[in-house]
Amino acid sequence: MIAYVTVGADDIARAKRFYAAFLPALGYALTEGPEGLSFVLPVEPAESPVLPDFYVKPTFDGRPASAGNGTMVAFESRSQRQVRDLHAAALAAGGTDEGQPGFRDSYGPHFYVGYLRDPQGNKIALFSSDPNEPKRDD
Repeated sequence: MIAYVTVGADDIARAKRFYAAFLPALGYALTEGPEGLSFVLPVEPAESPVLPDFYVKPTFDGRPASAGNGTMVAFESRSQRQVRDLHAAALAAGGTDEGQPGFRDSYGPHFYVGYLRDPQGNKIALFSSDPNEPKRDD
């Protein structure tokens, strides 16, 4: 299981605006500190953590942050509507469009996804694959 994902950011304030536009709607709580942004799924004190955590941090070596070619982080949404709403919110918060929400022929009939780039250029996917929602026409 993946425990956490970290992306680098040169401008933490811009990154915060972008990620705070959609991660809280997916249940993530934000903690901000000198080391960057920590988005975690809250749990009760006696419960085990719900993974993965998502971190946005300045680079450790002090060089400019860069997006990995072929690297993408995907967040599961509750519905197709939430994918559309969060995609729009992330664009309004400084993201750039990498693919409008919709079905993709190369994935299953219920896989509904929208793609974005954060202000640093990291690729983000917001998806839903709820079999109770409309599916792609075959």
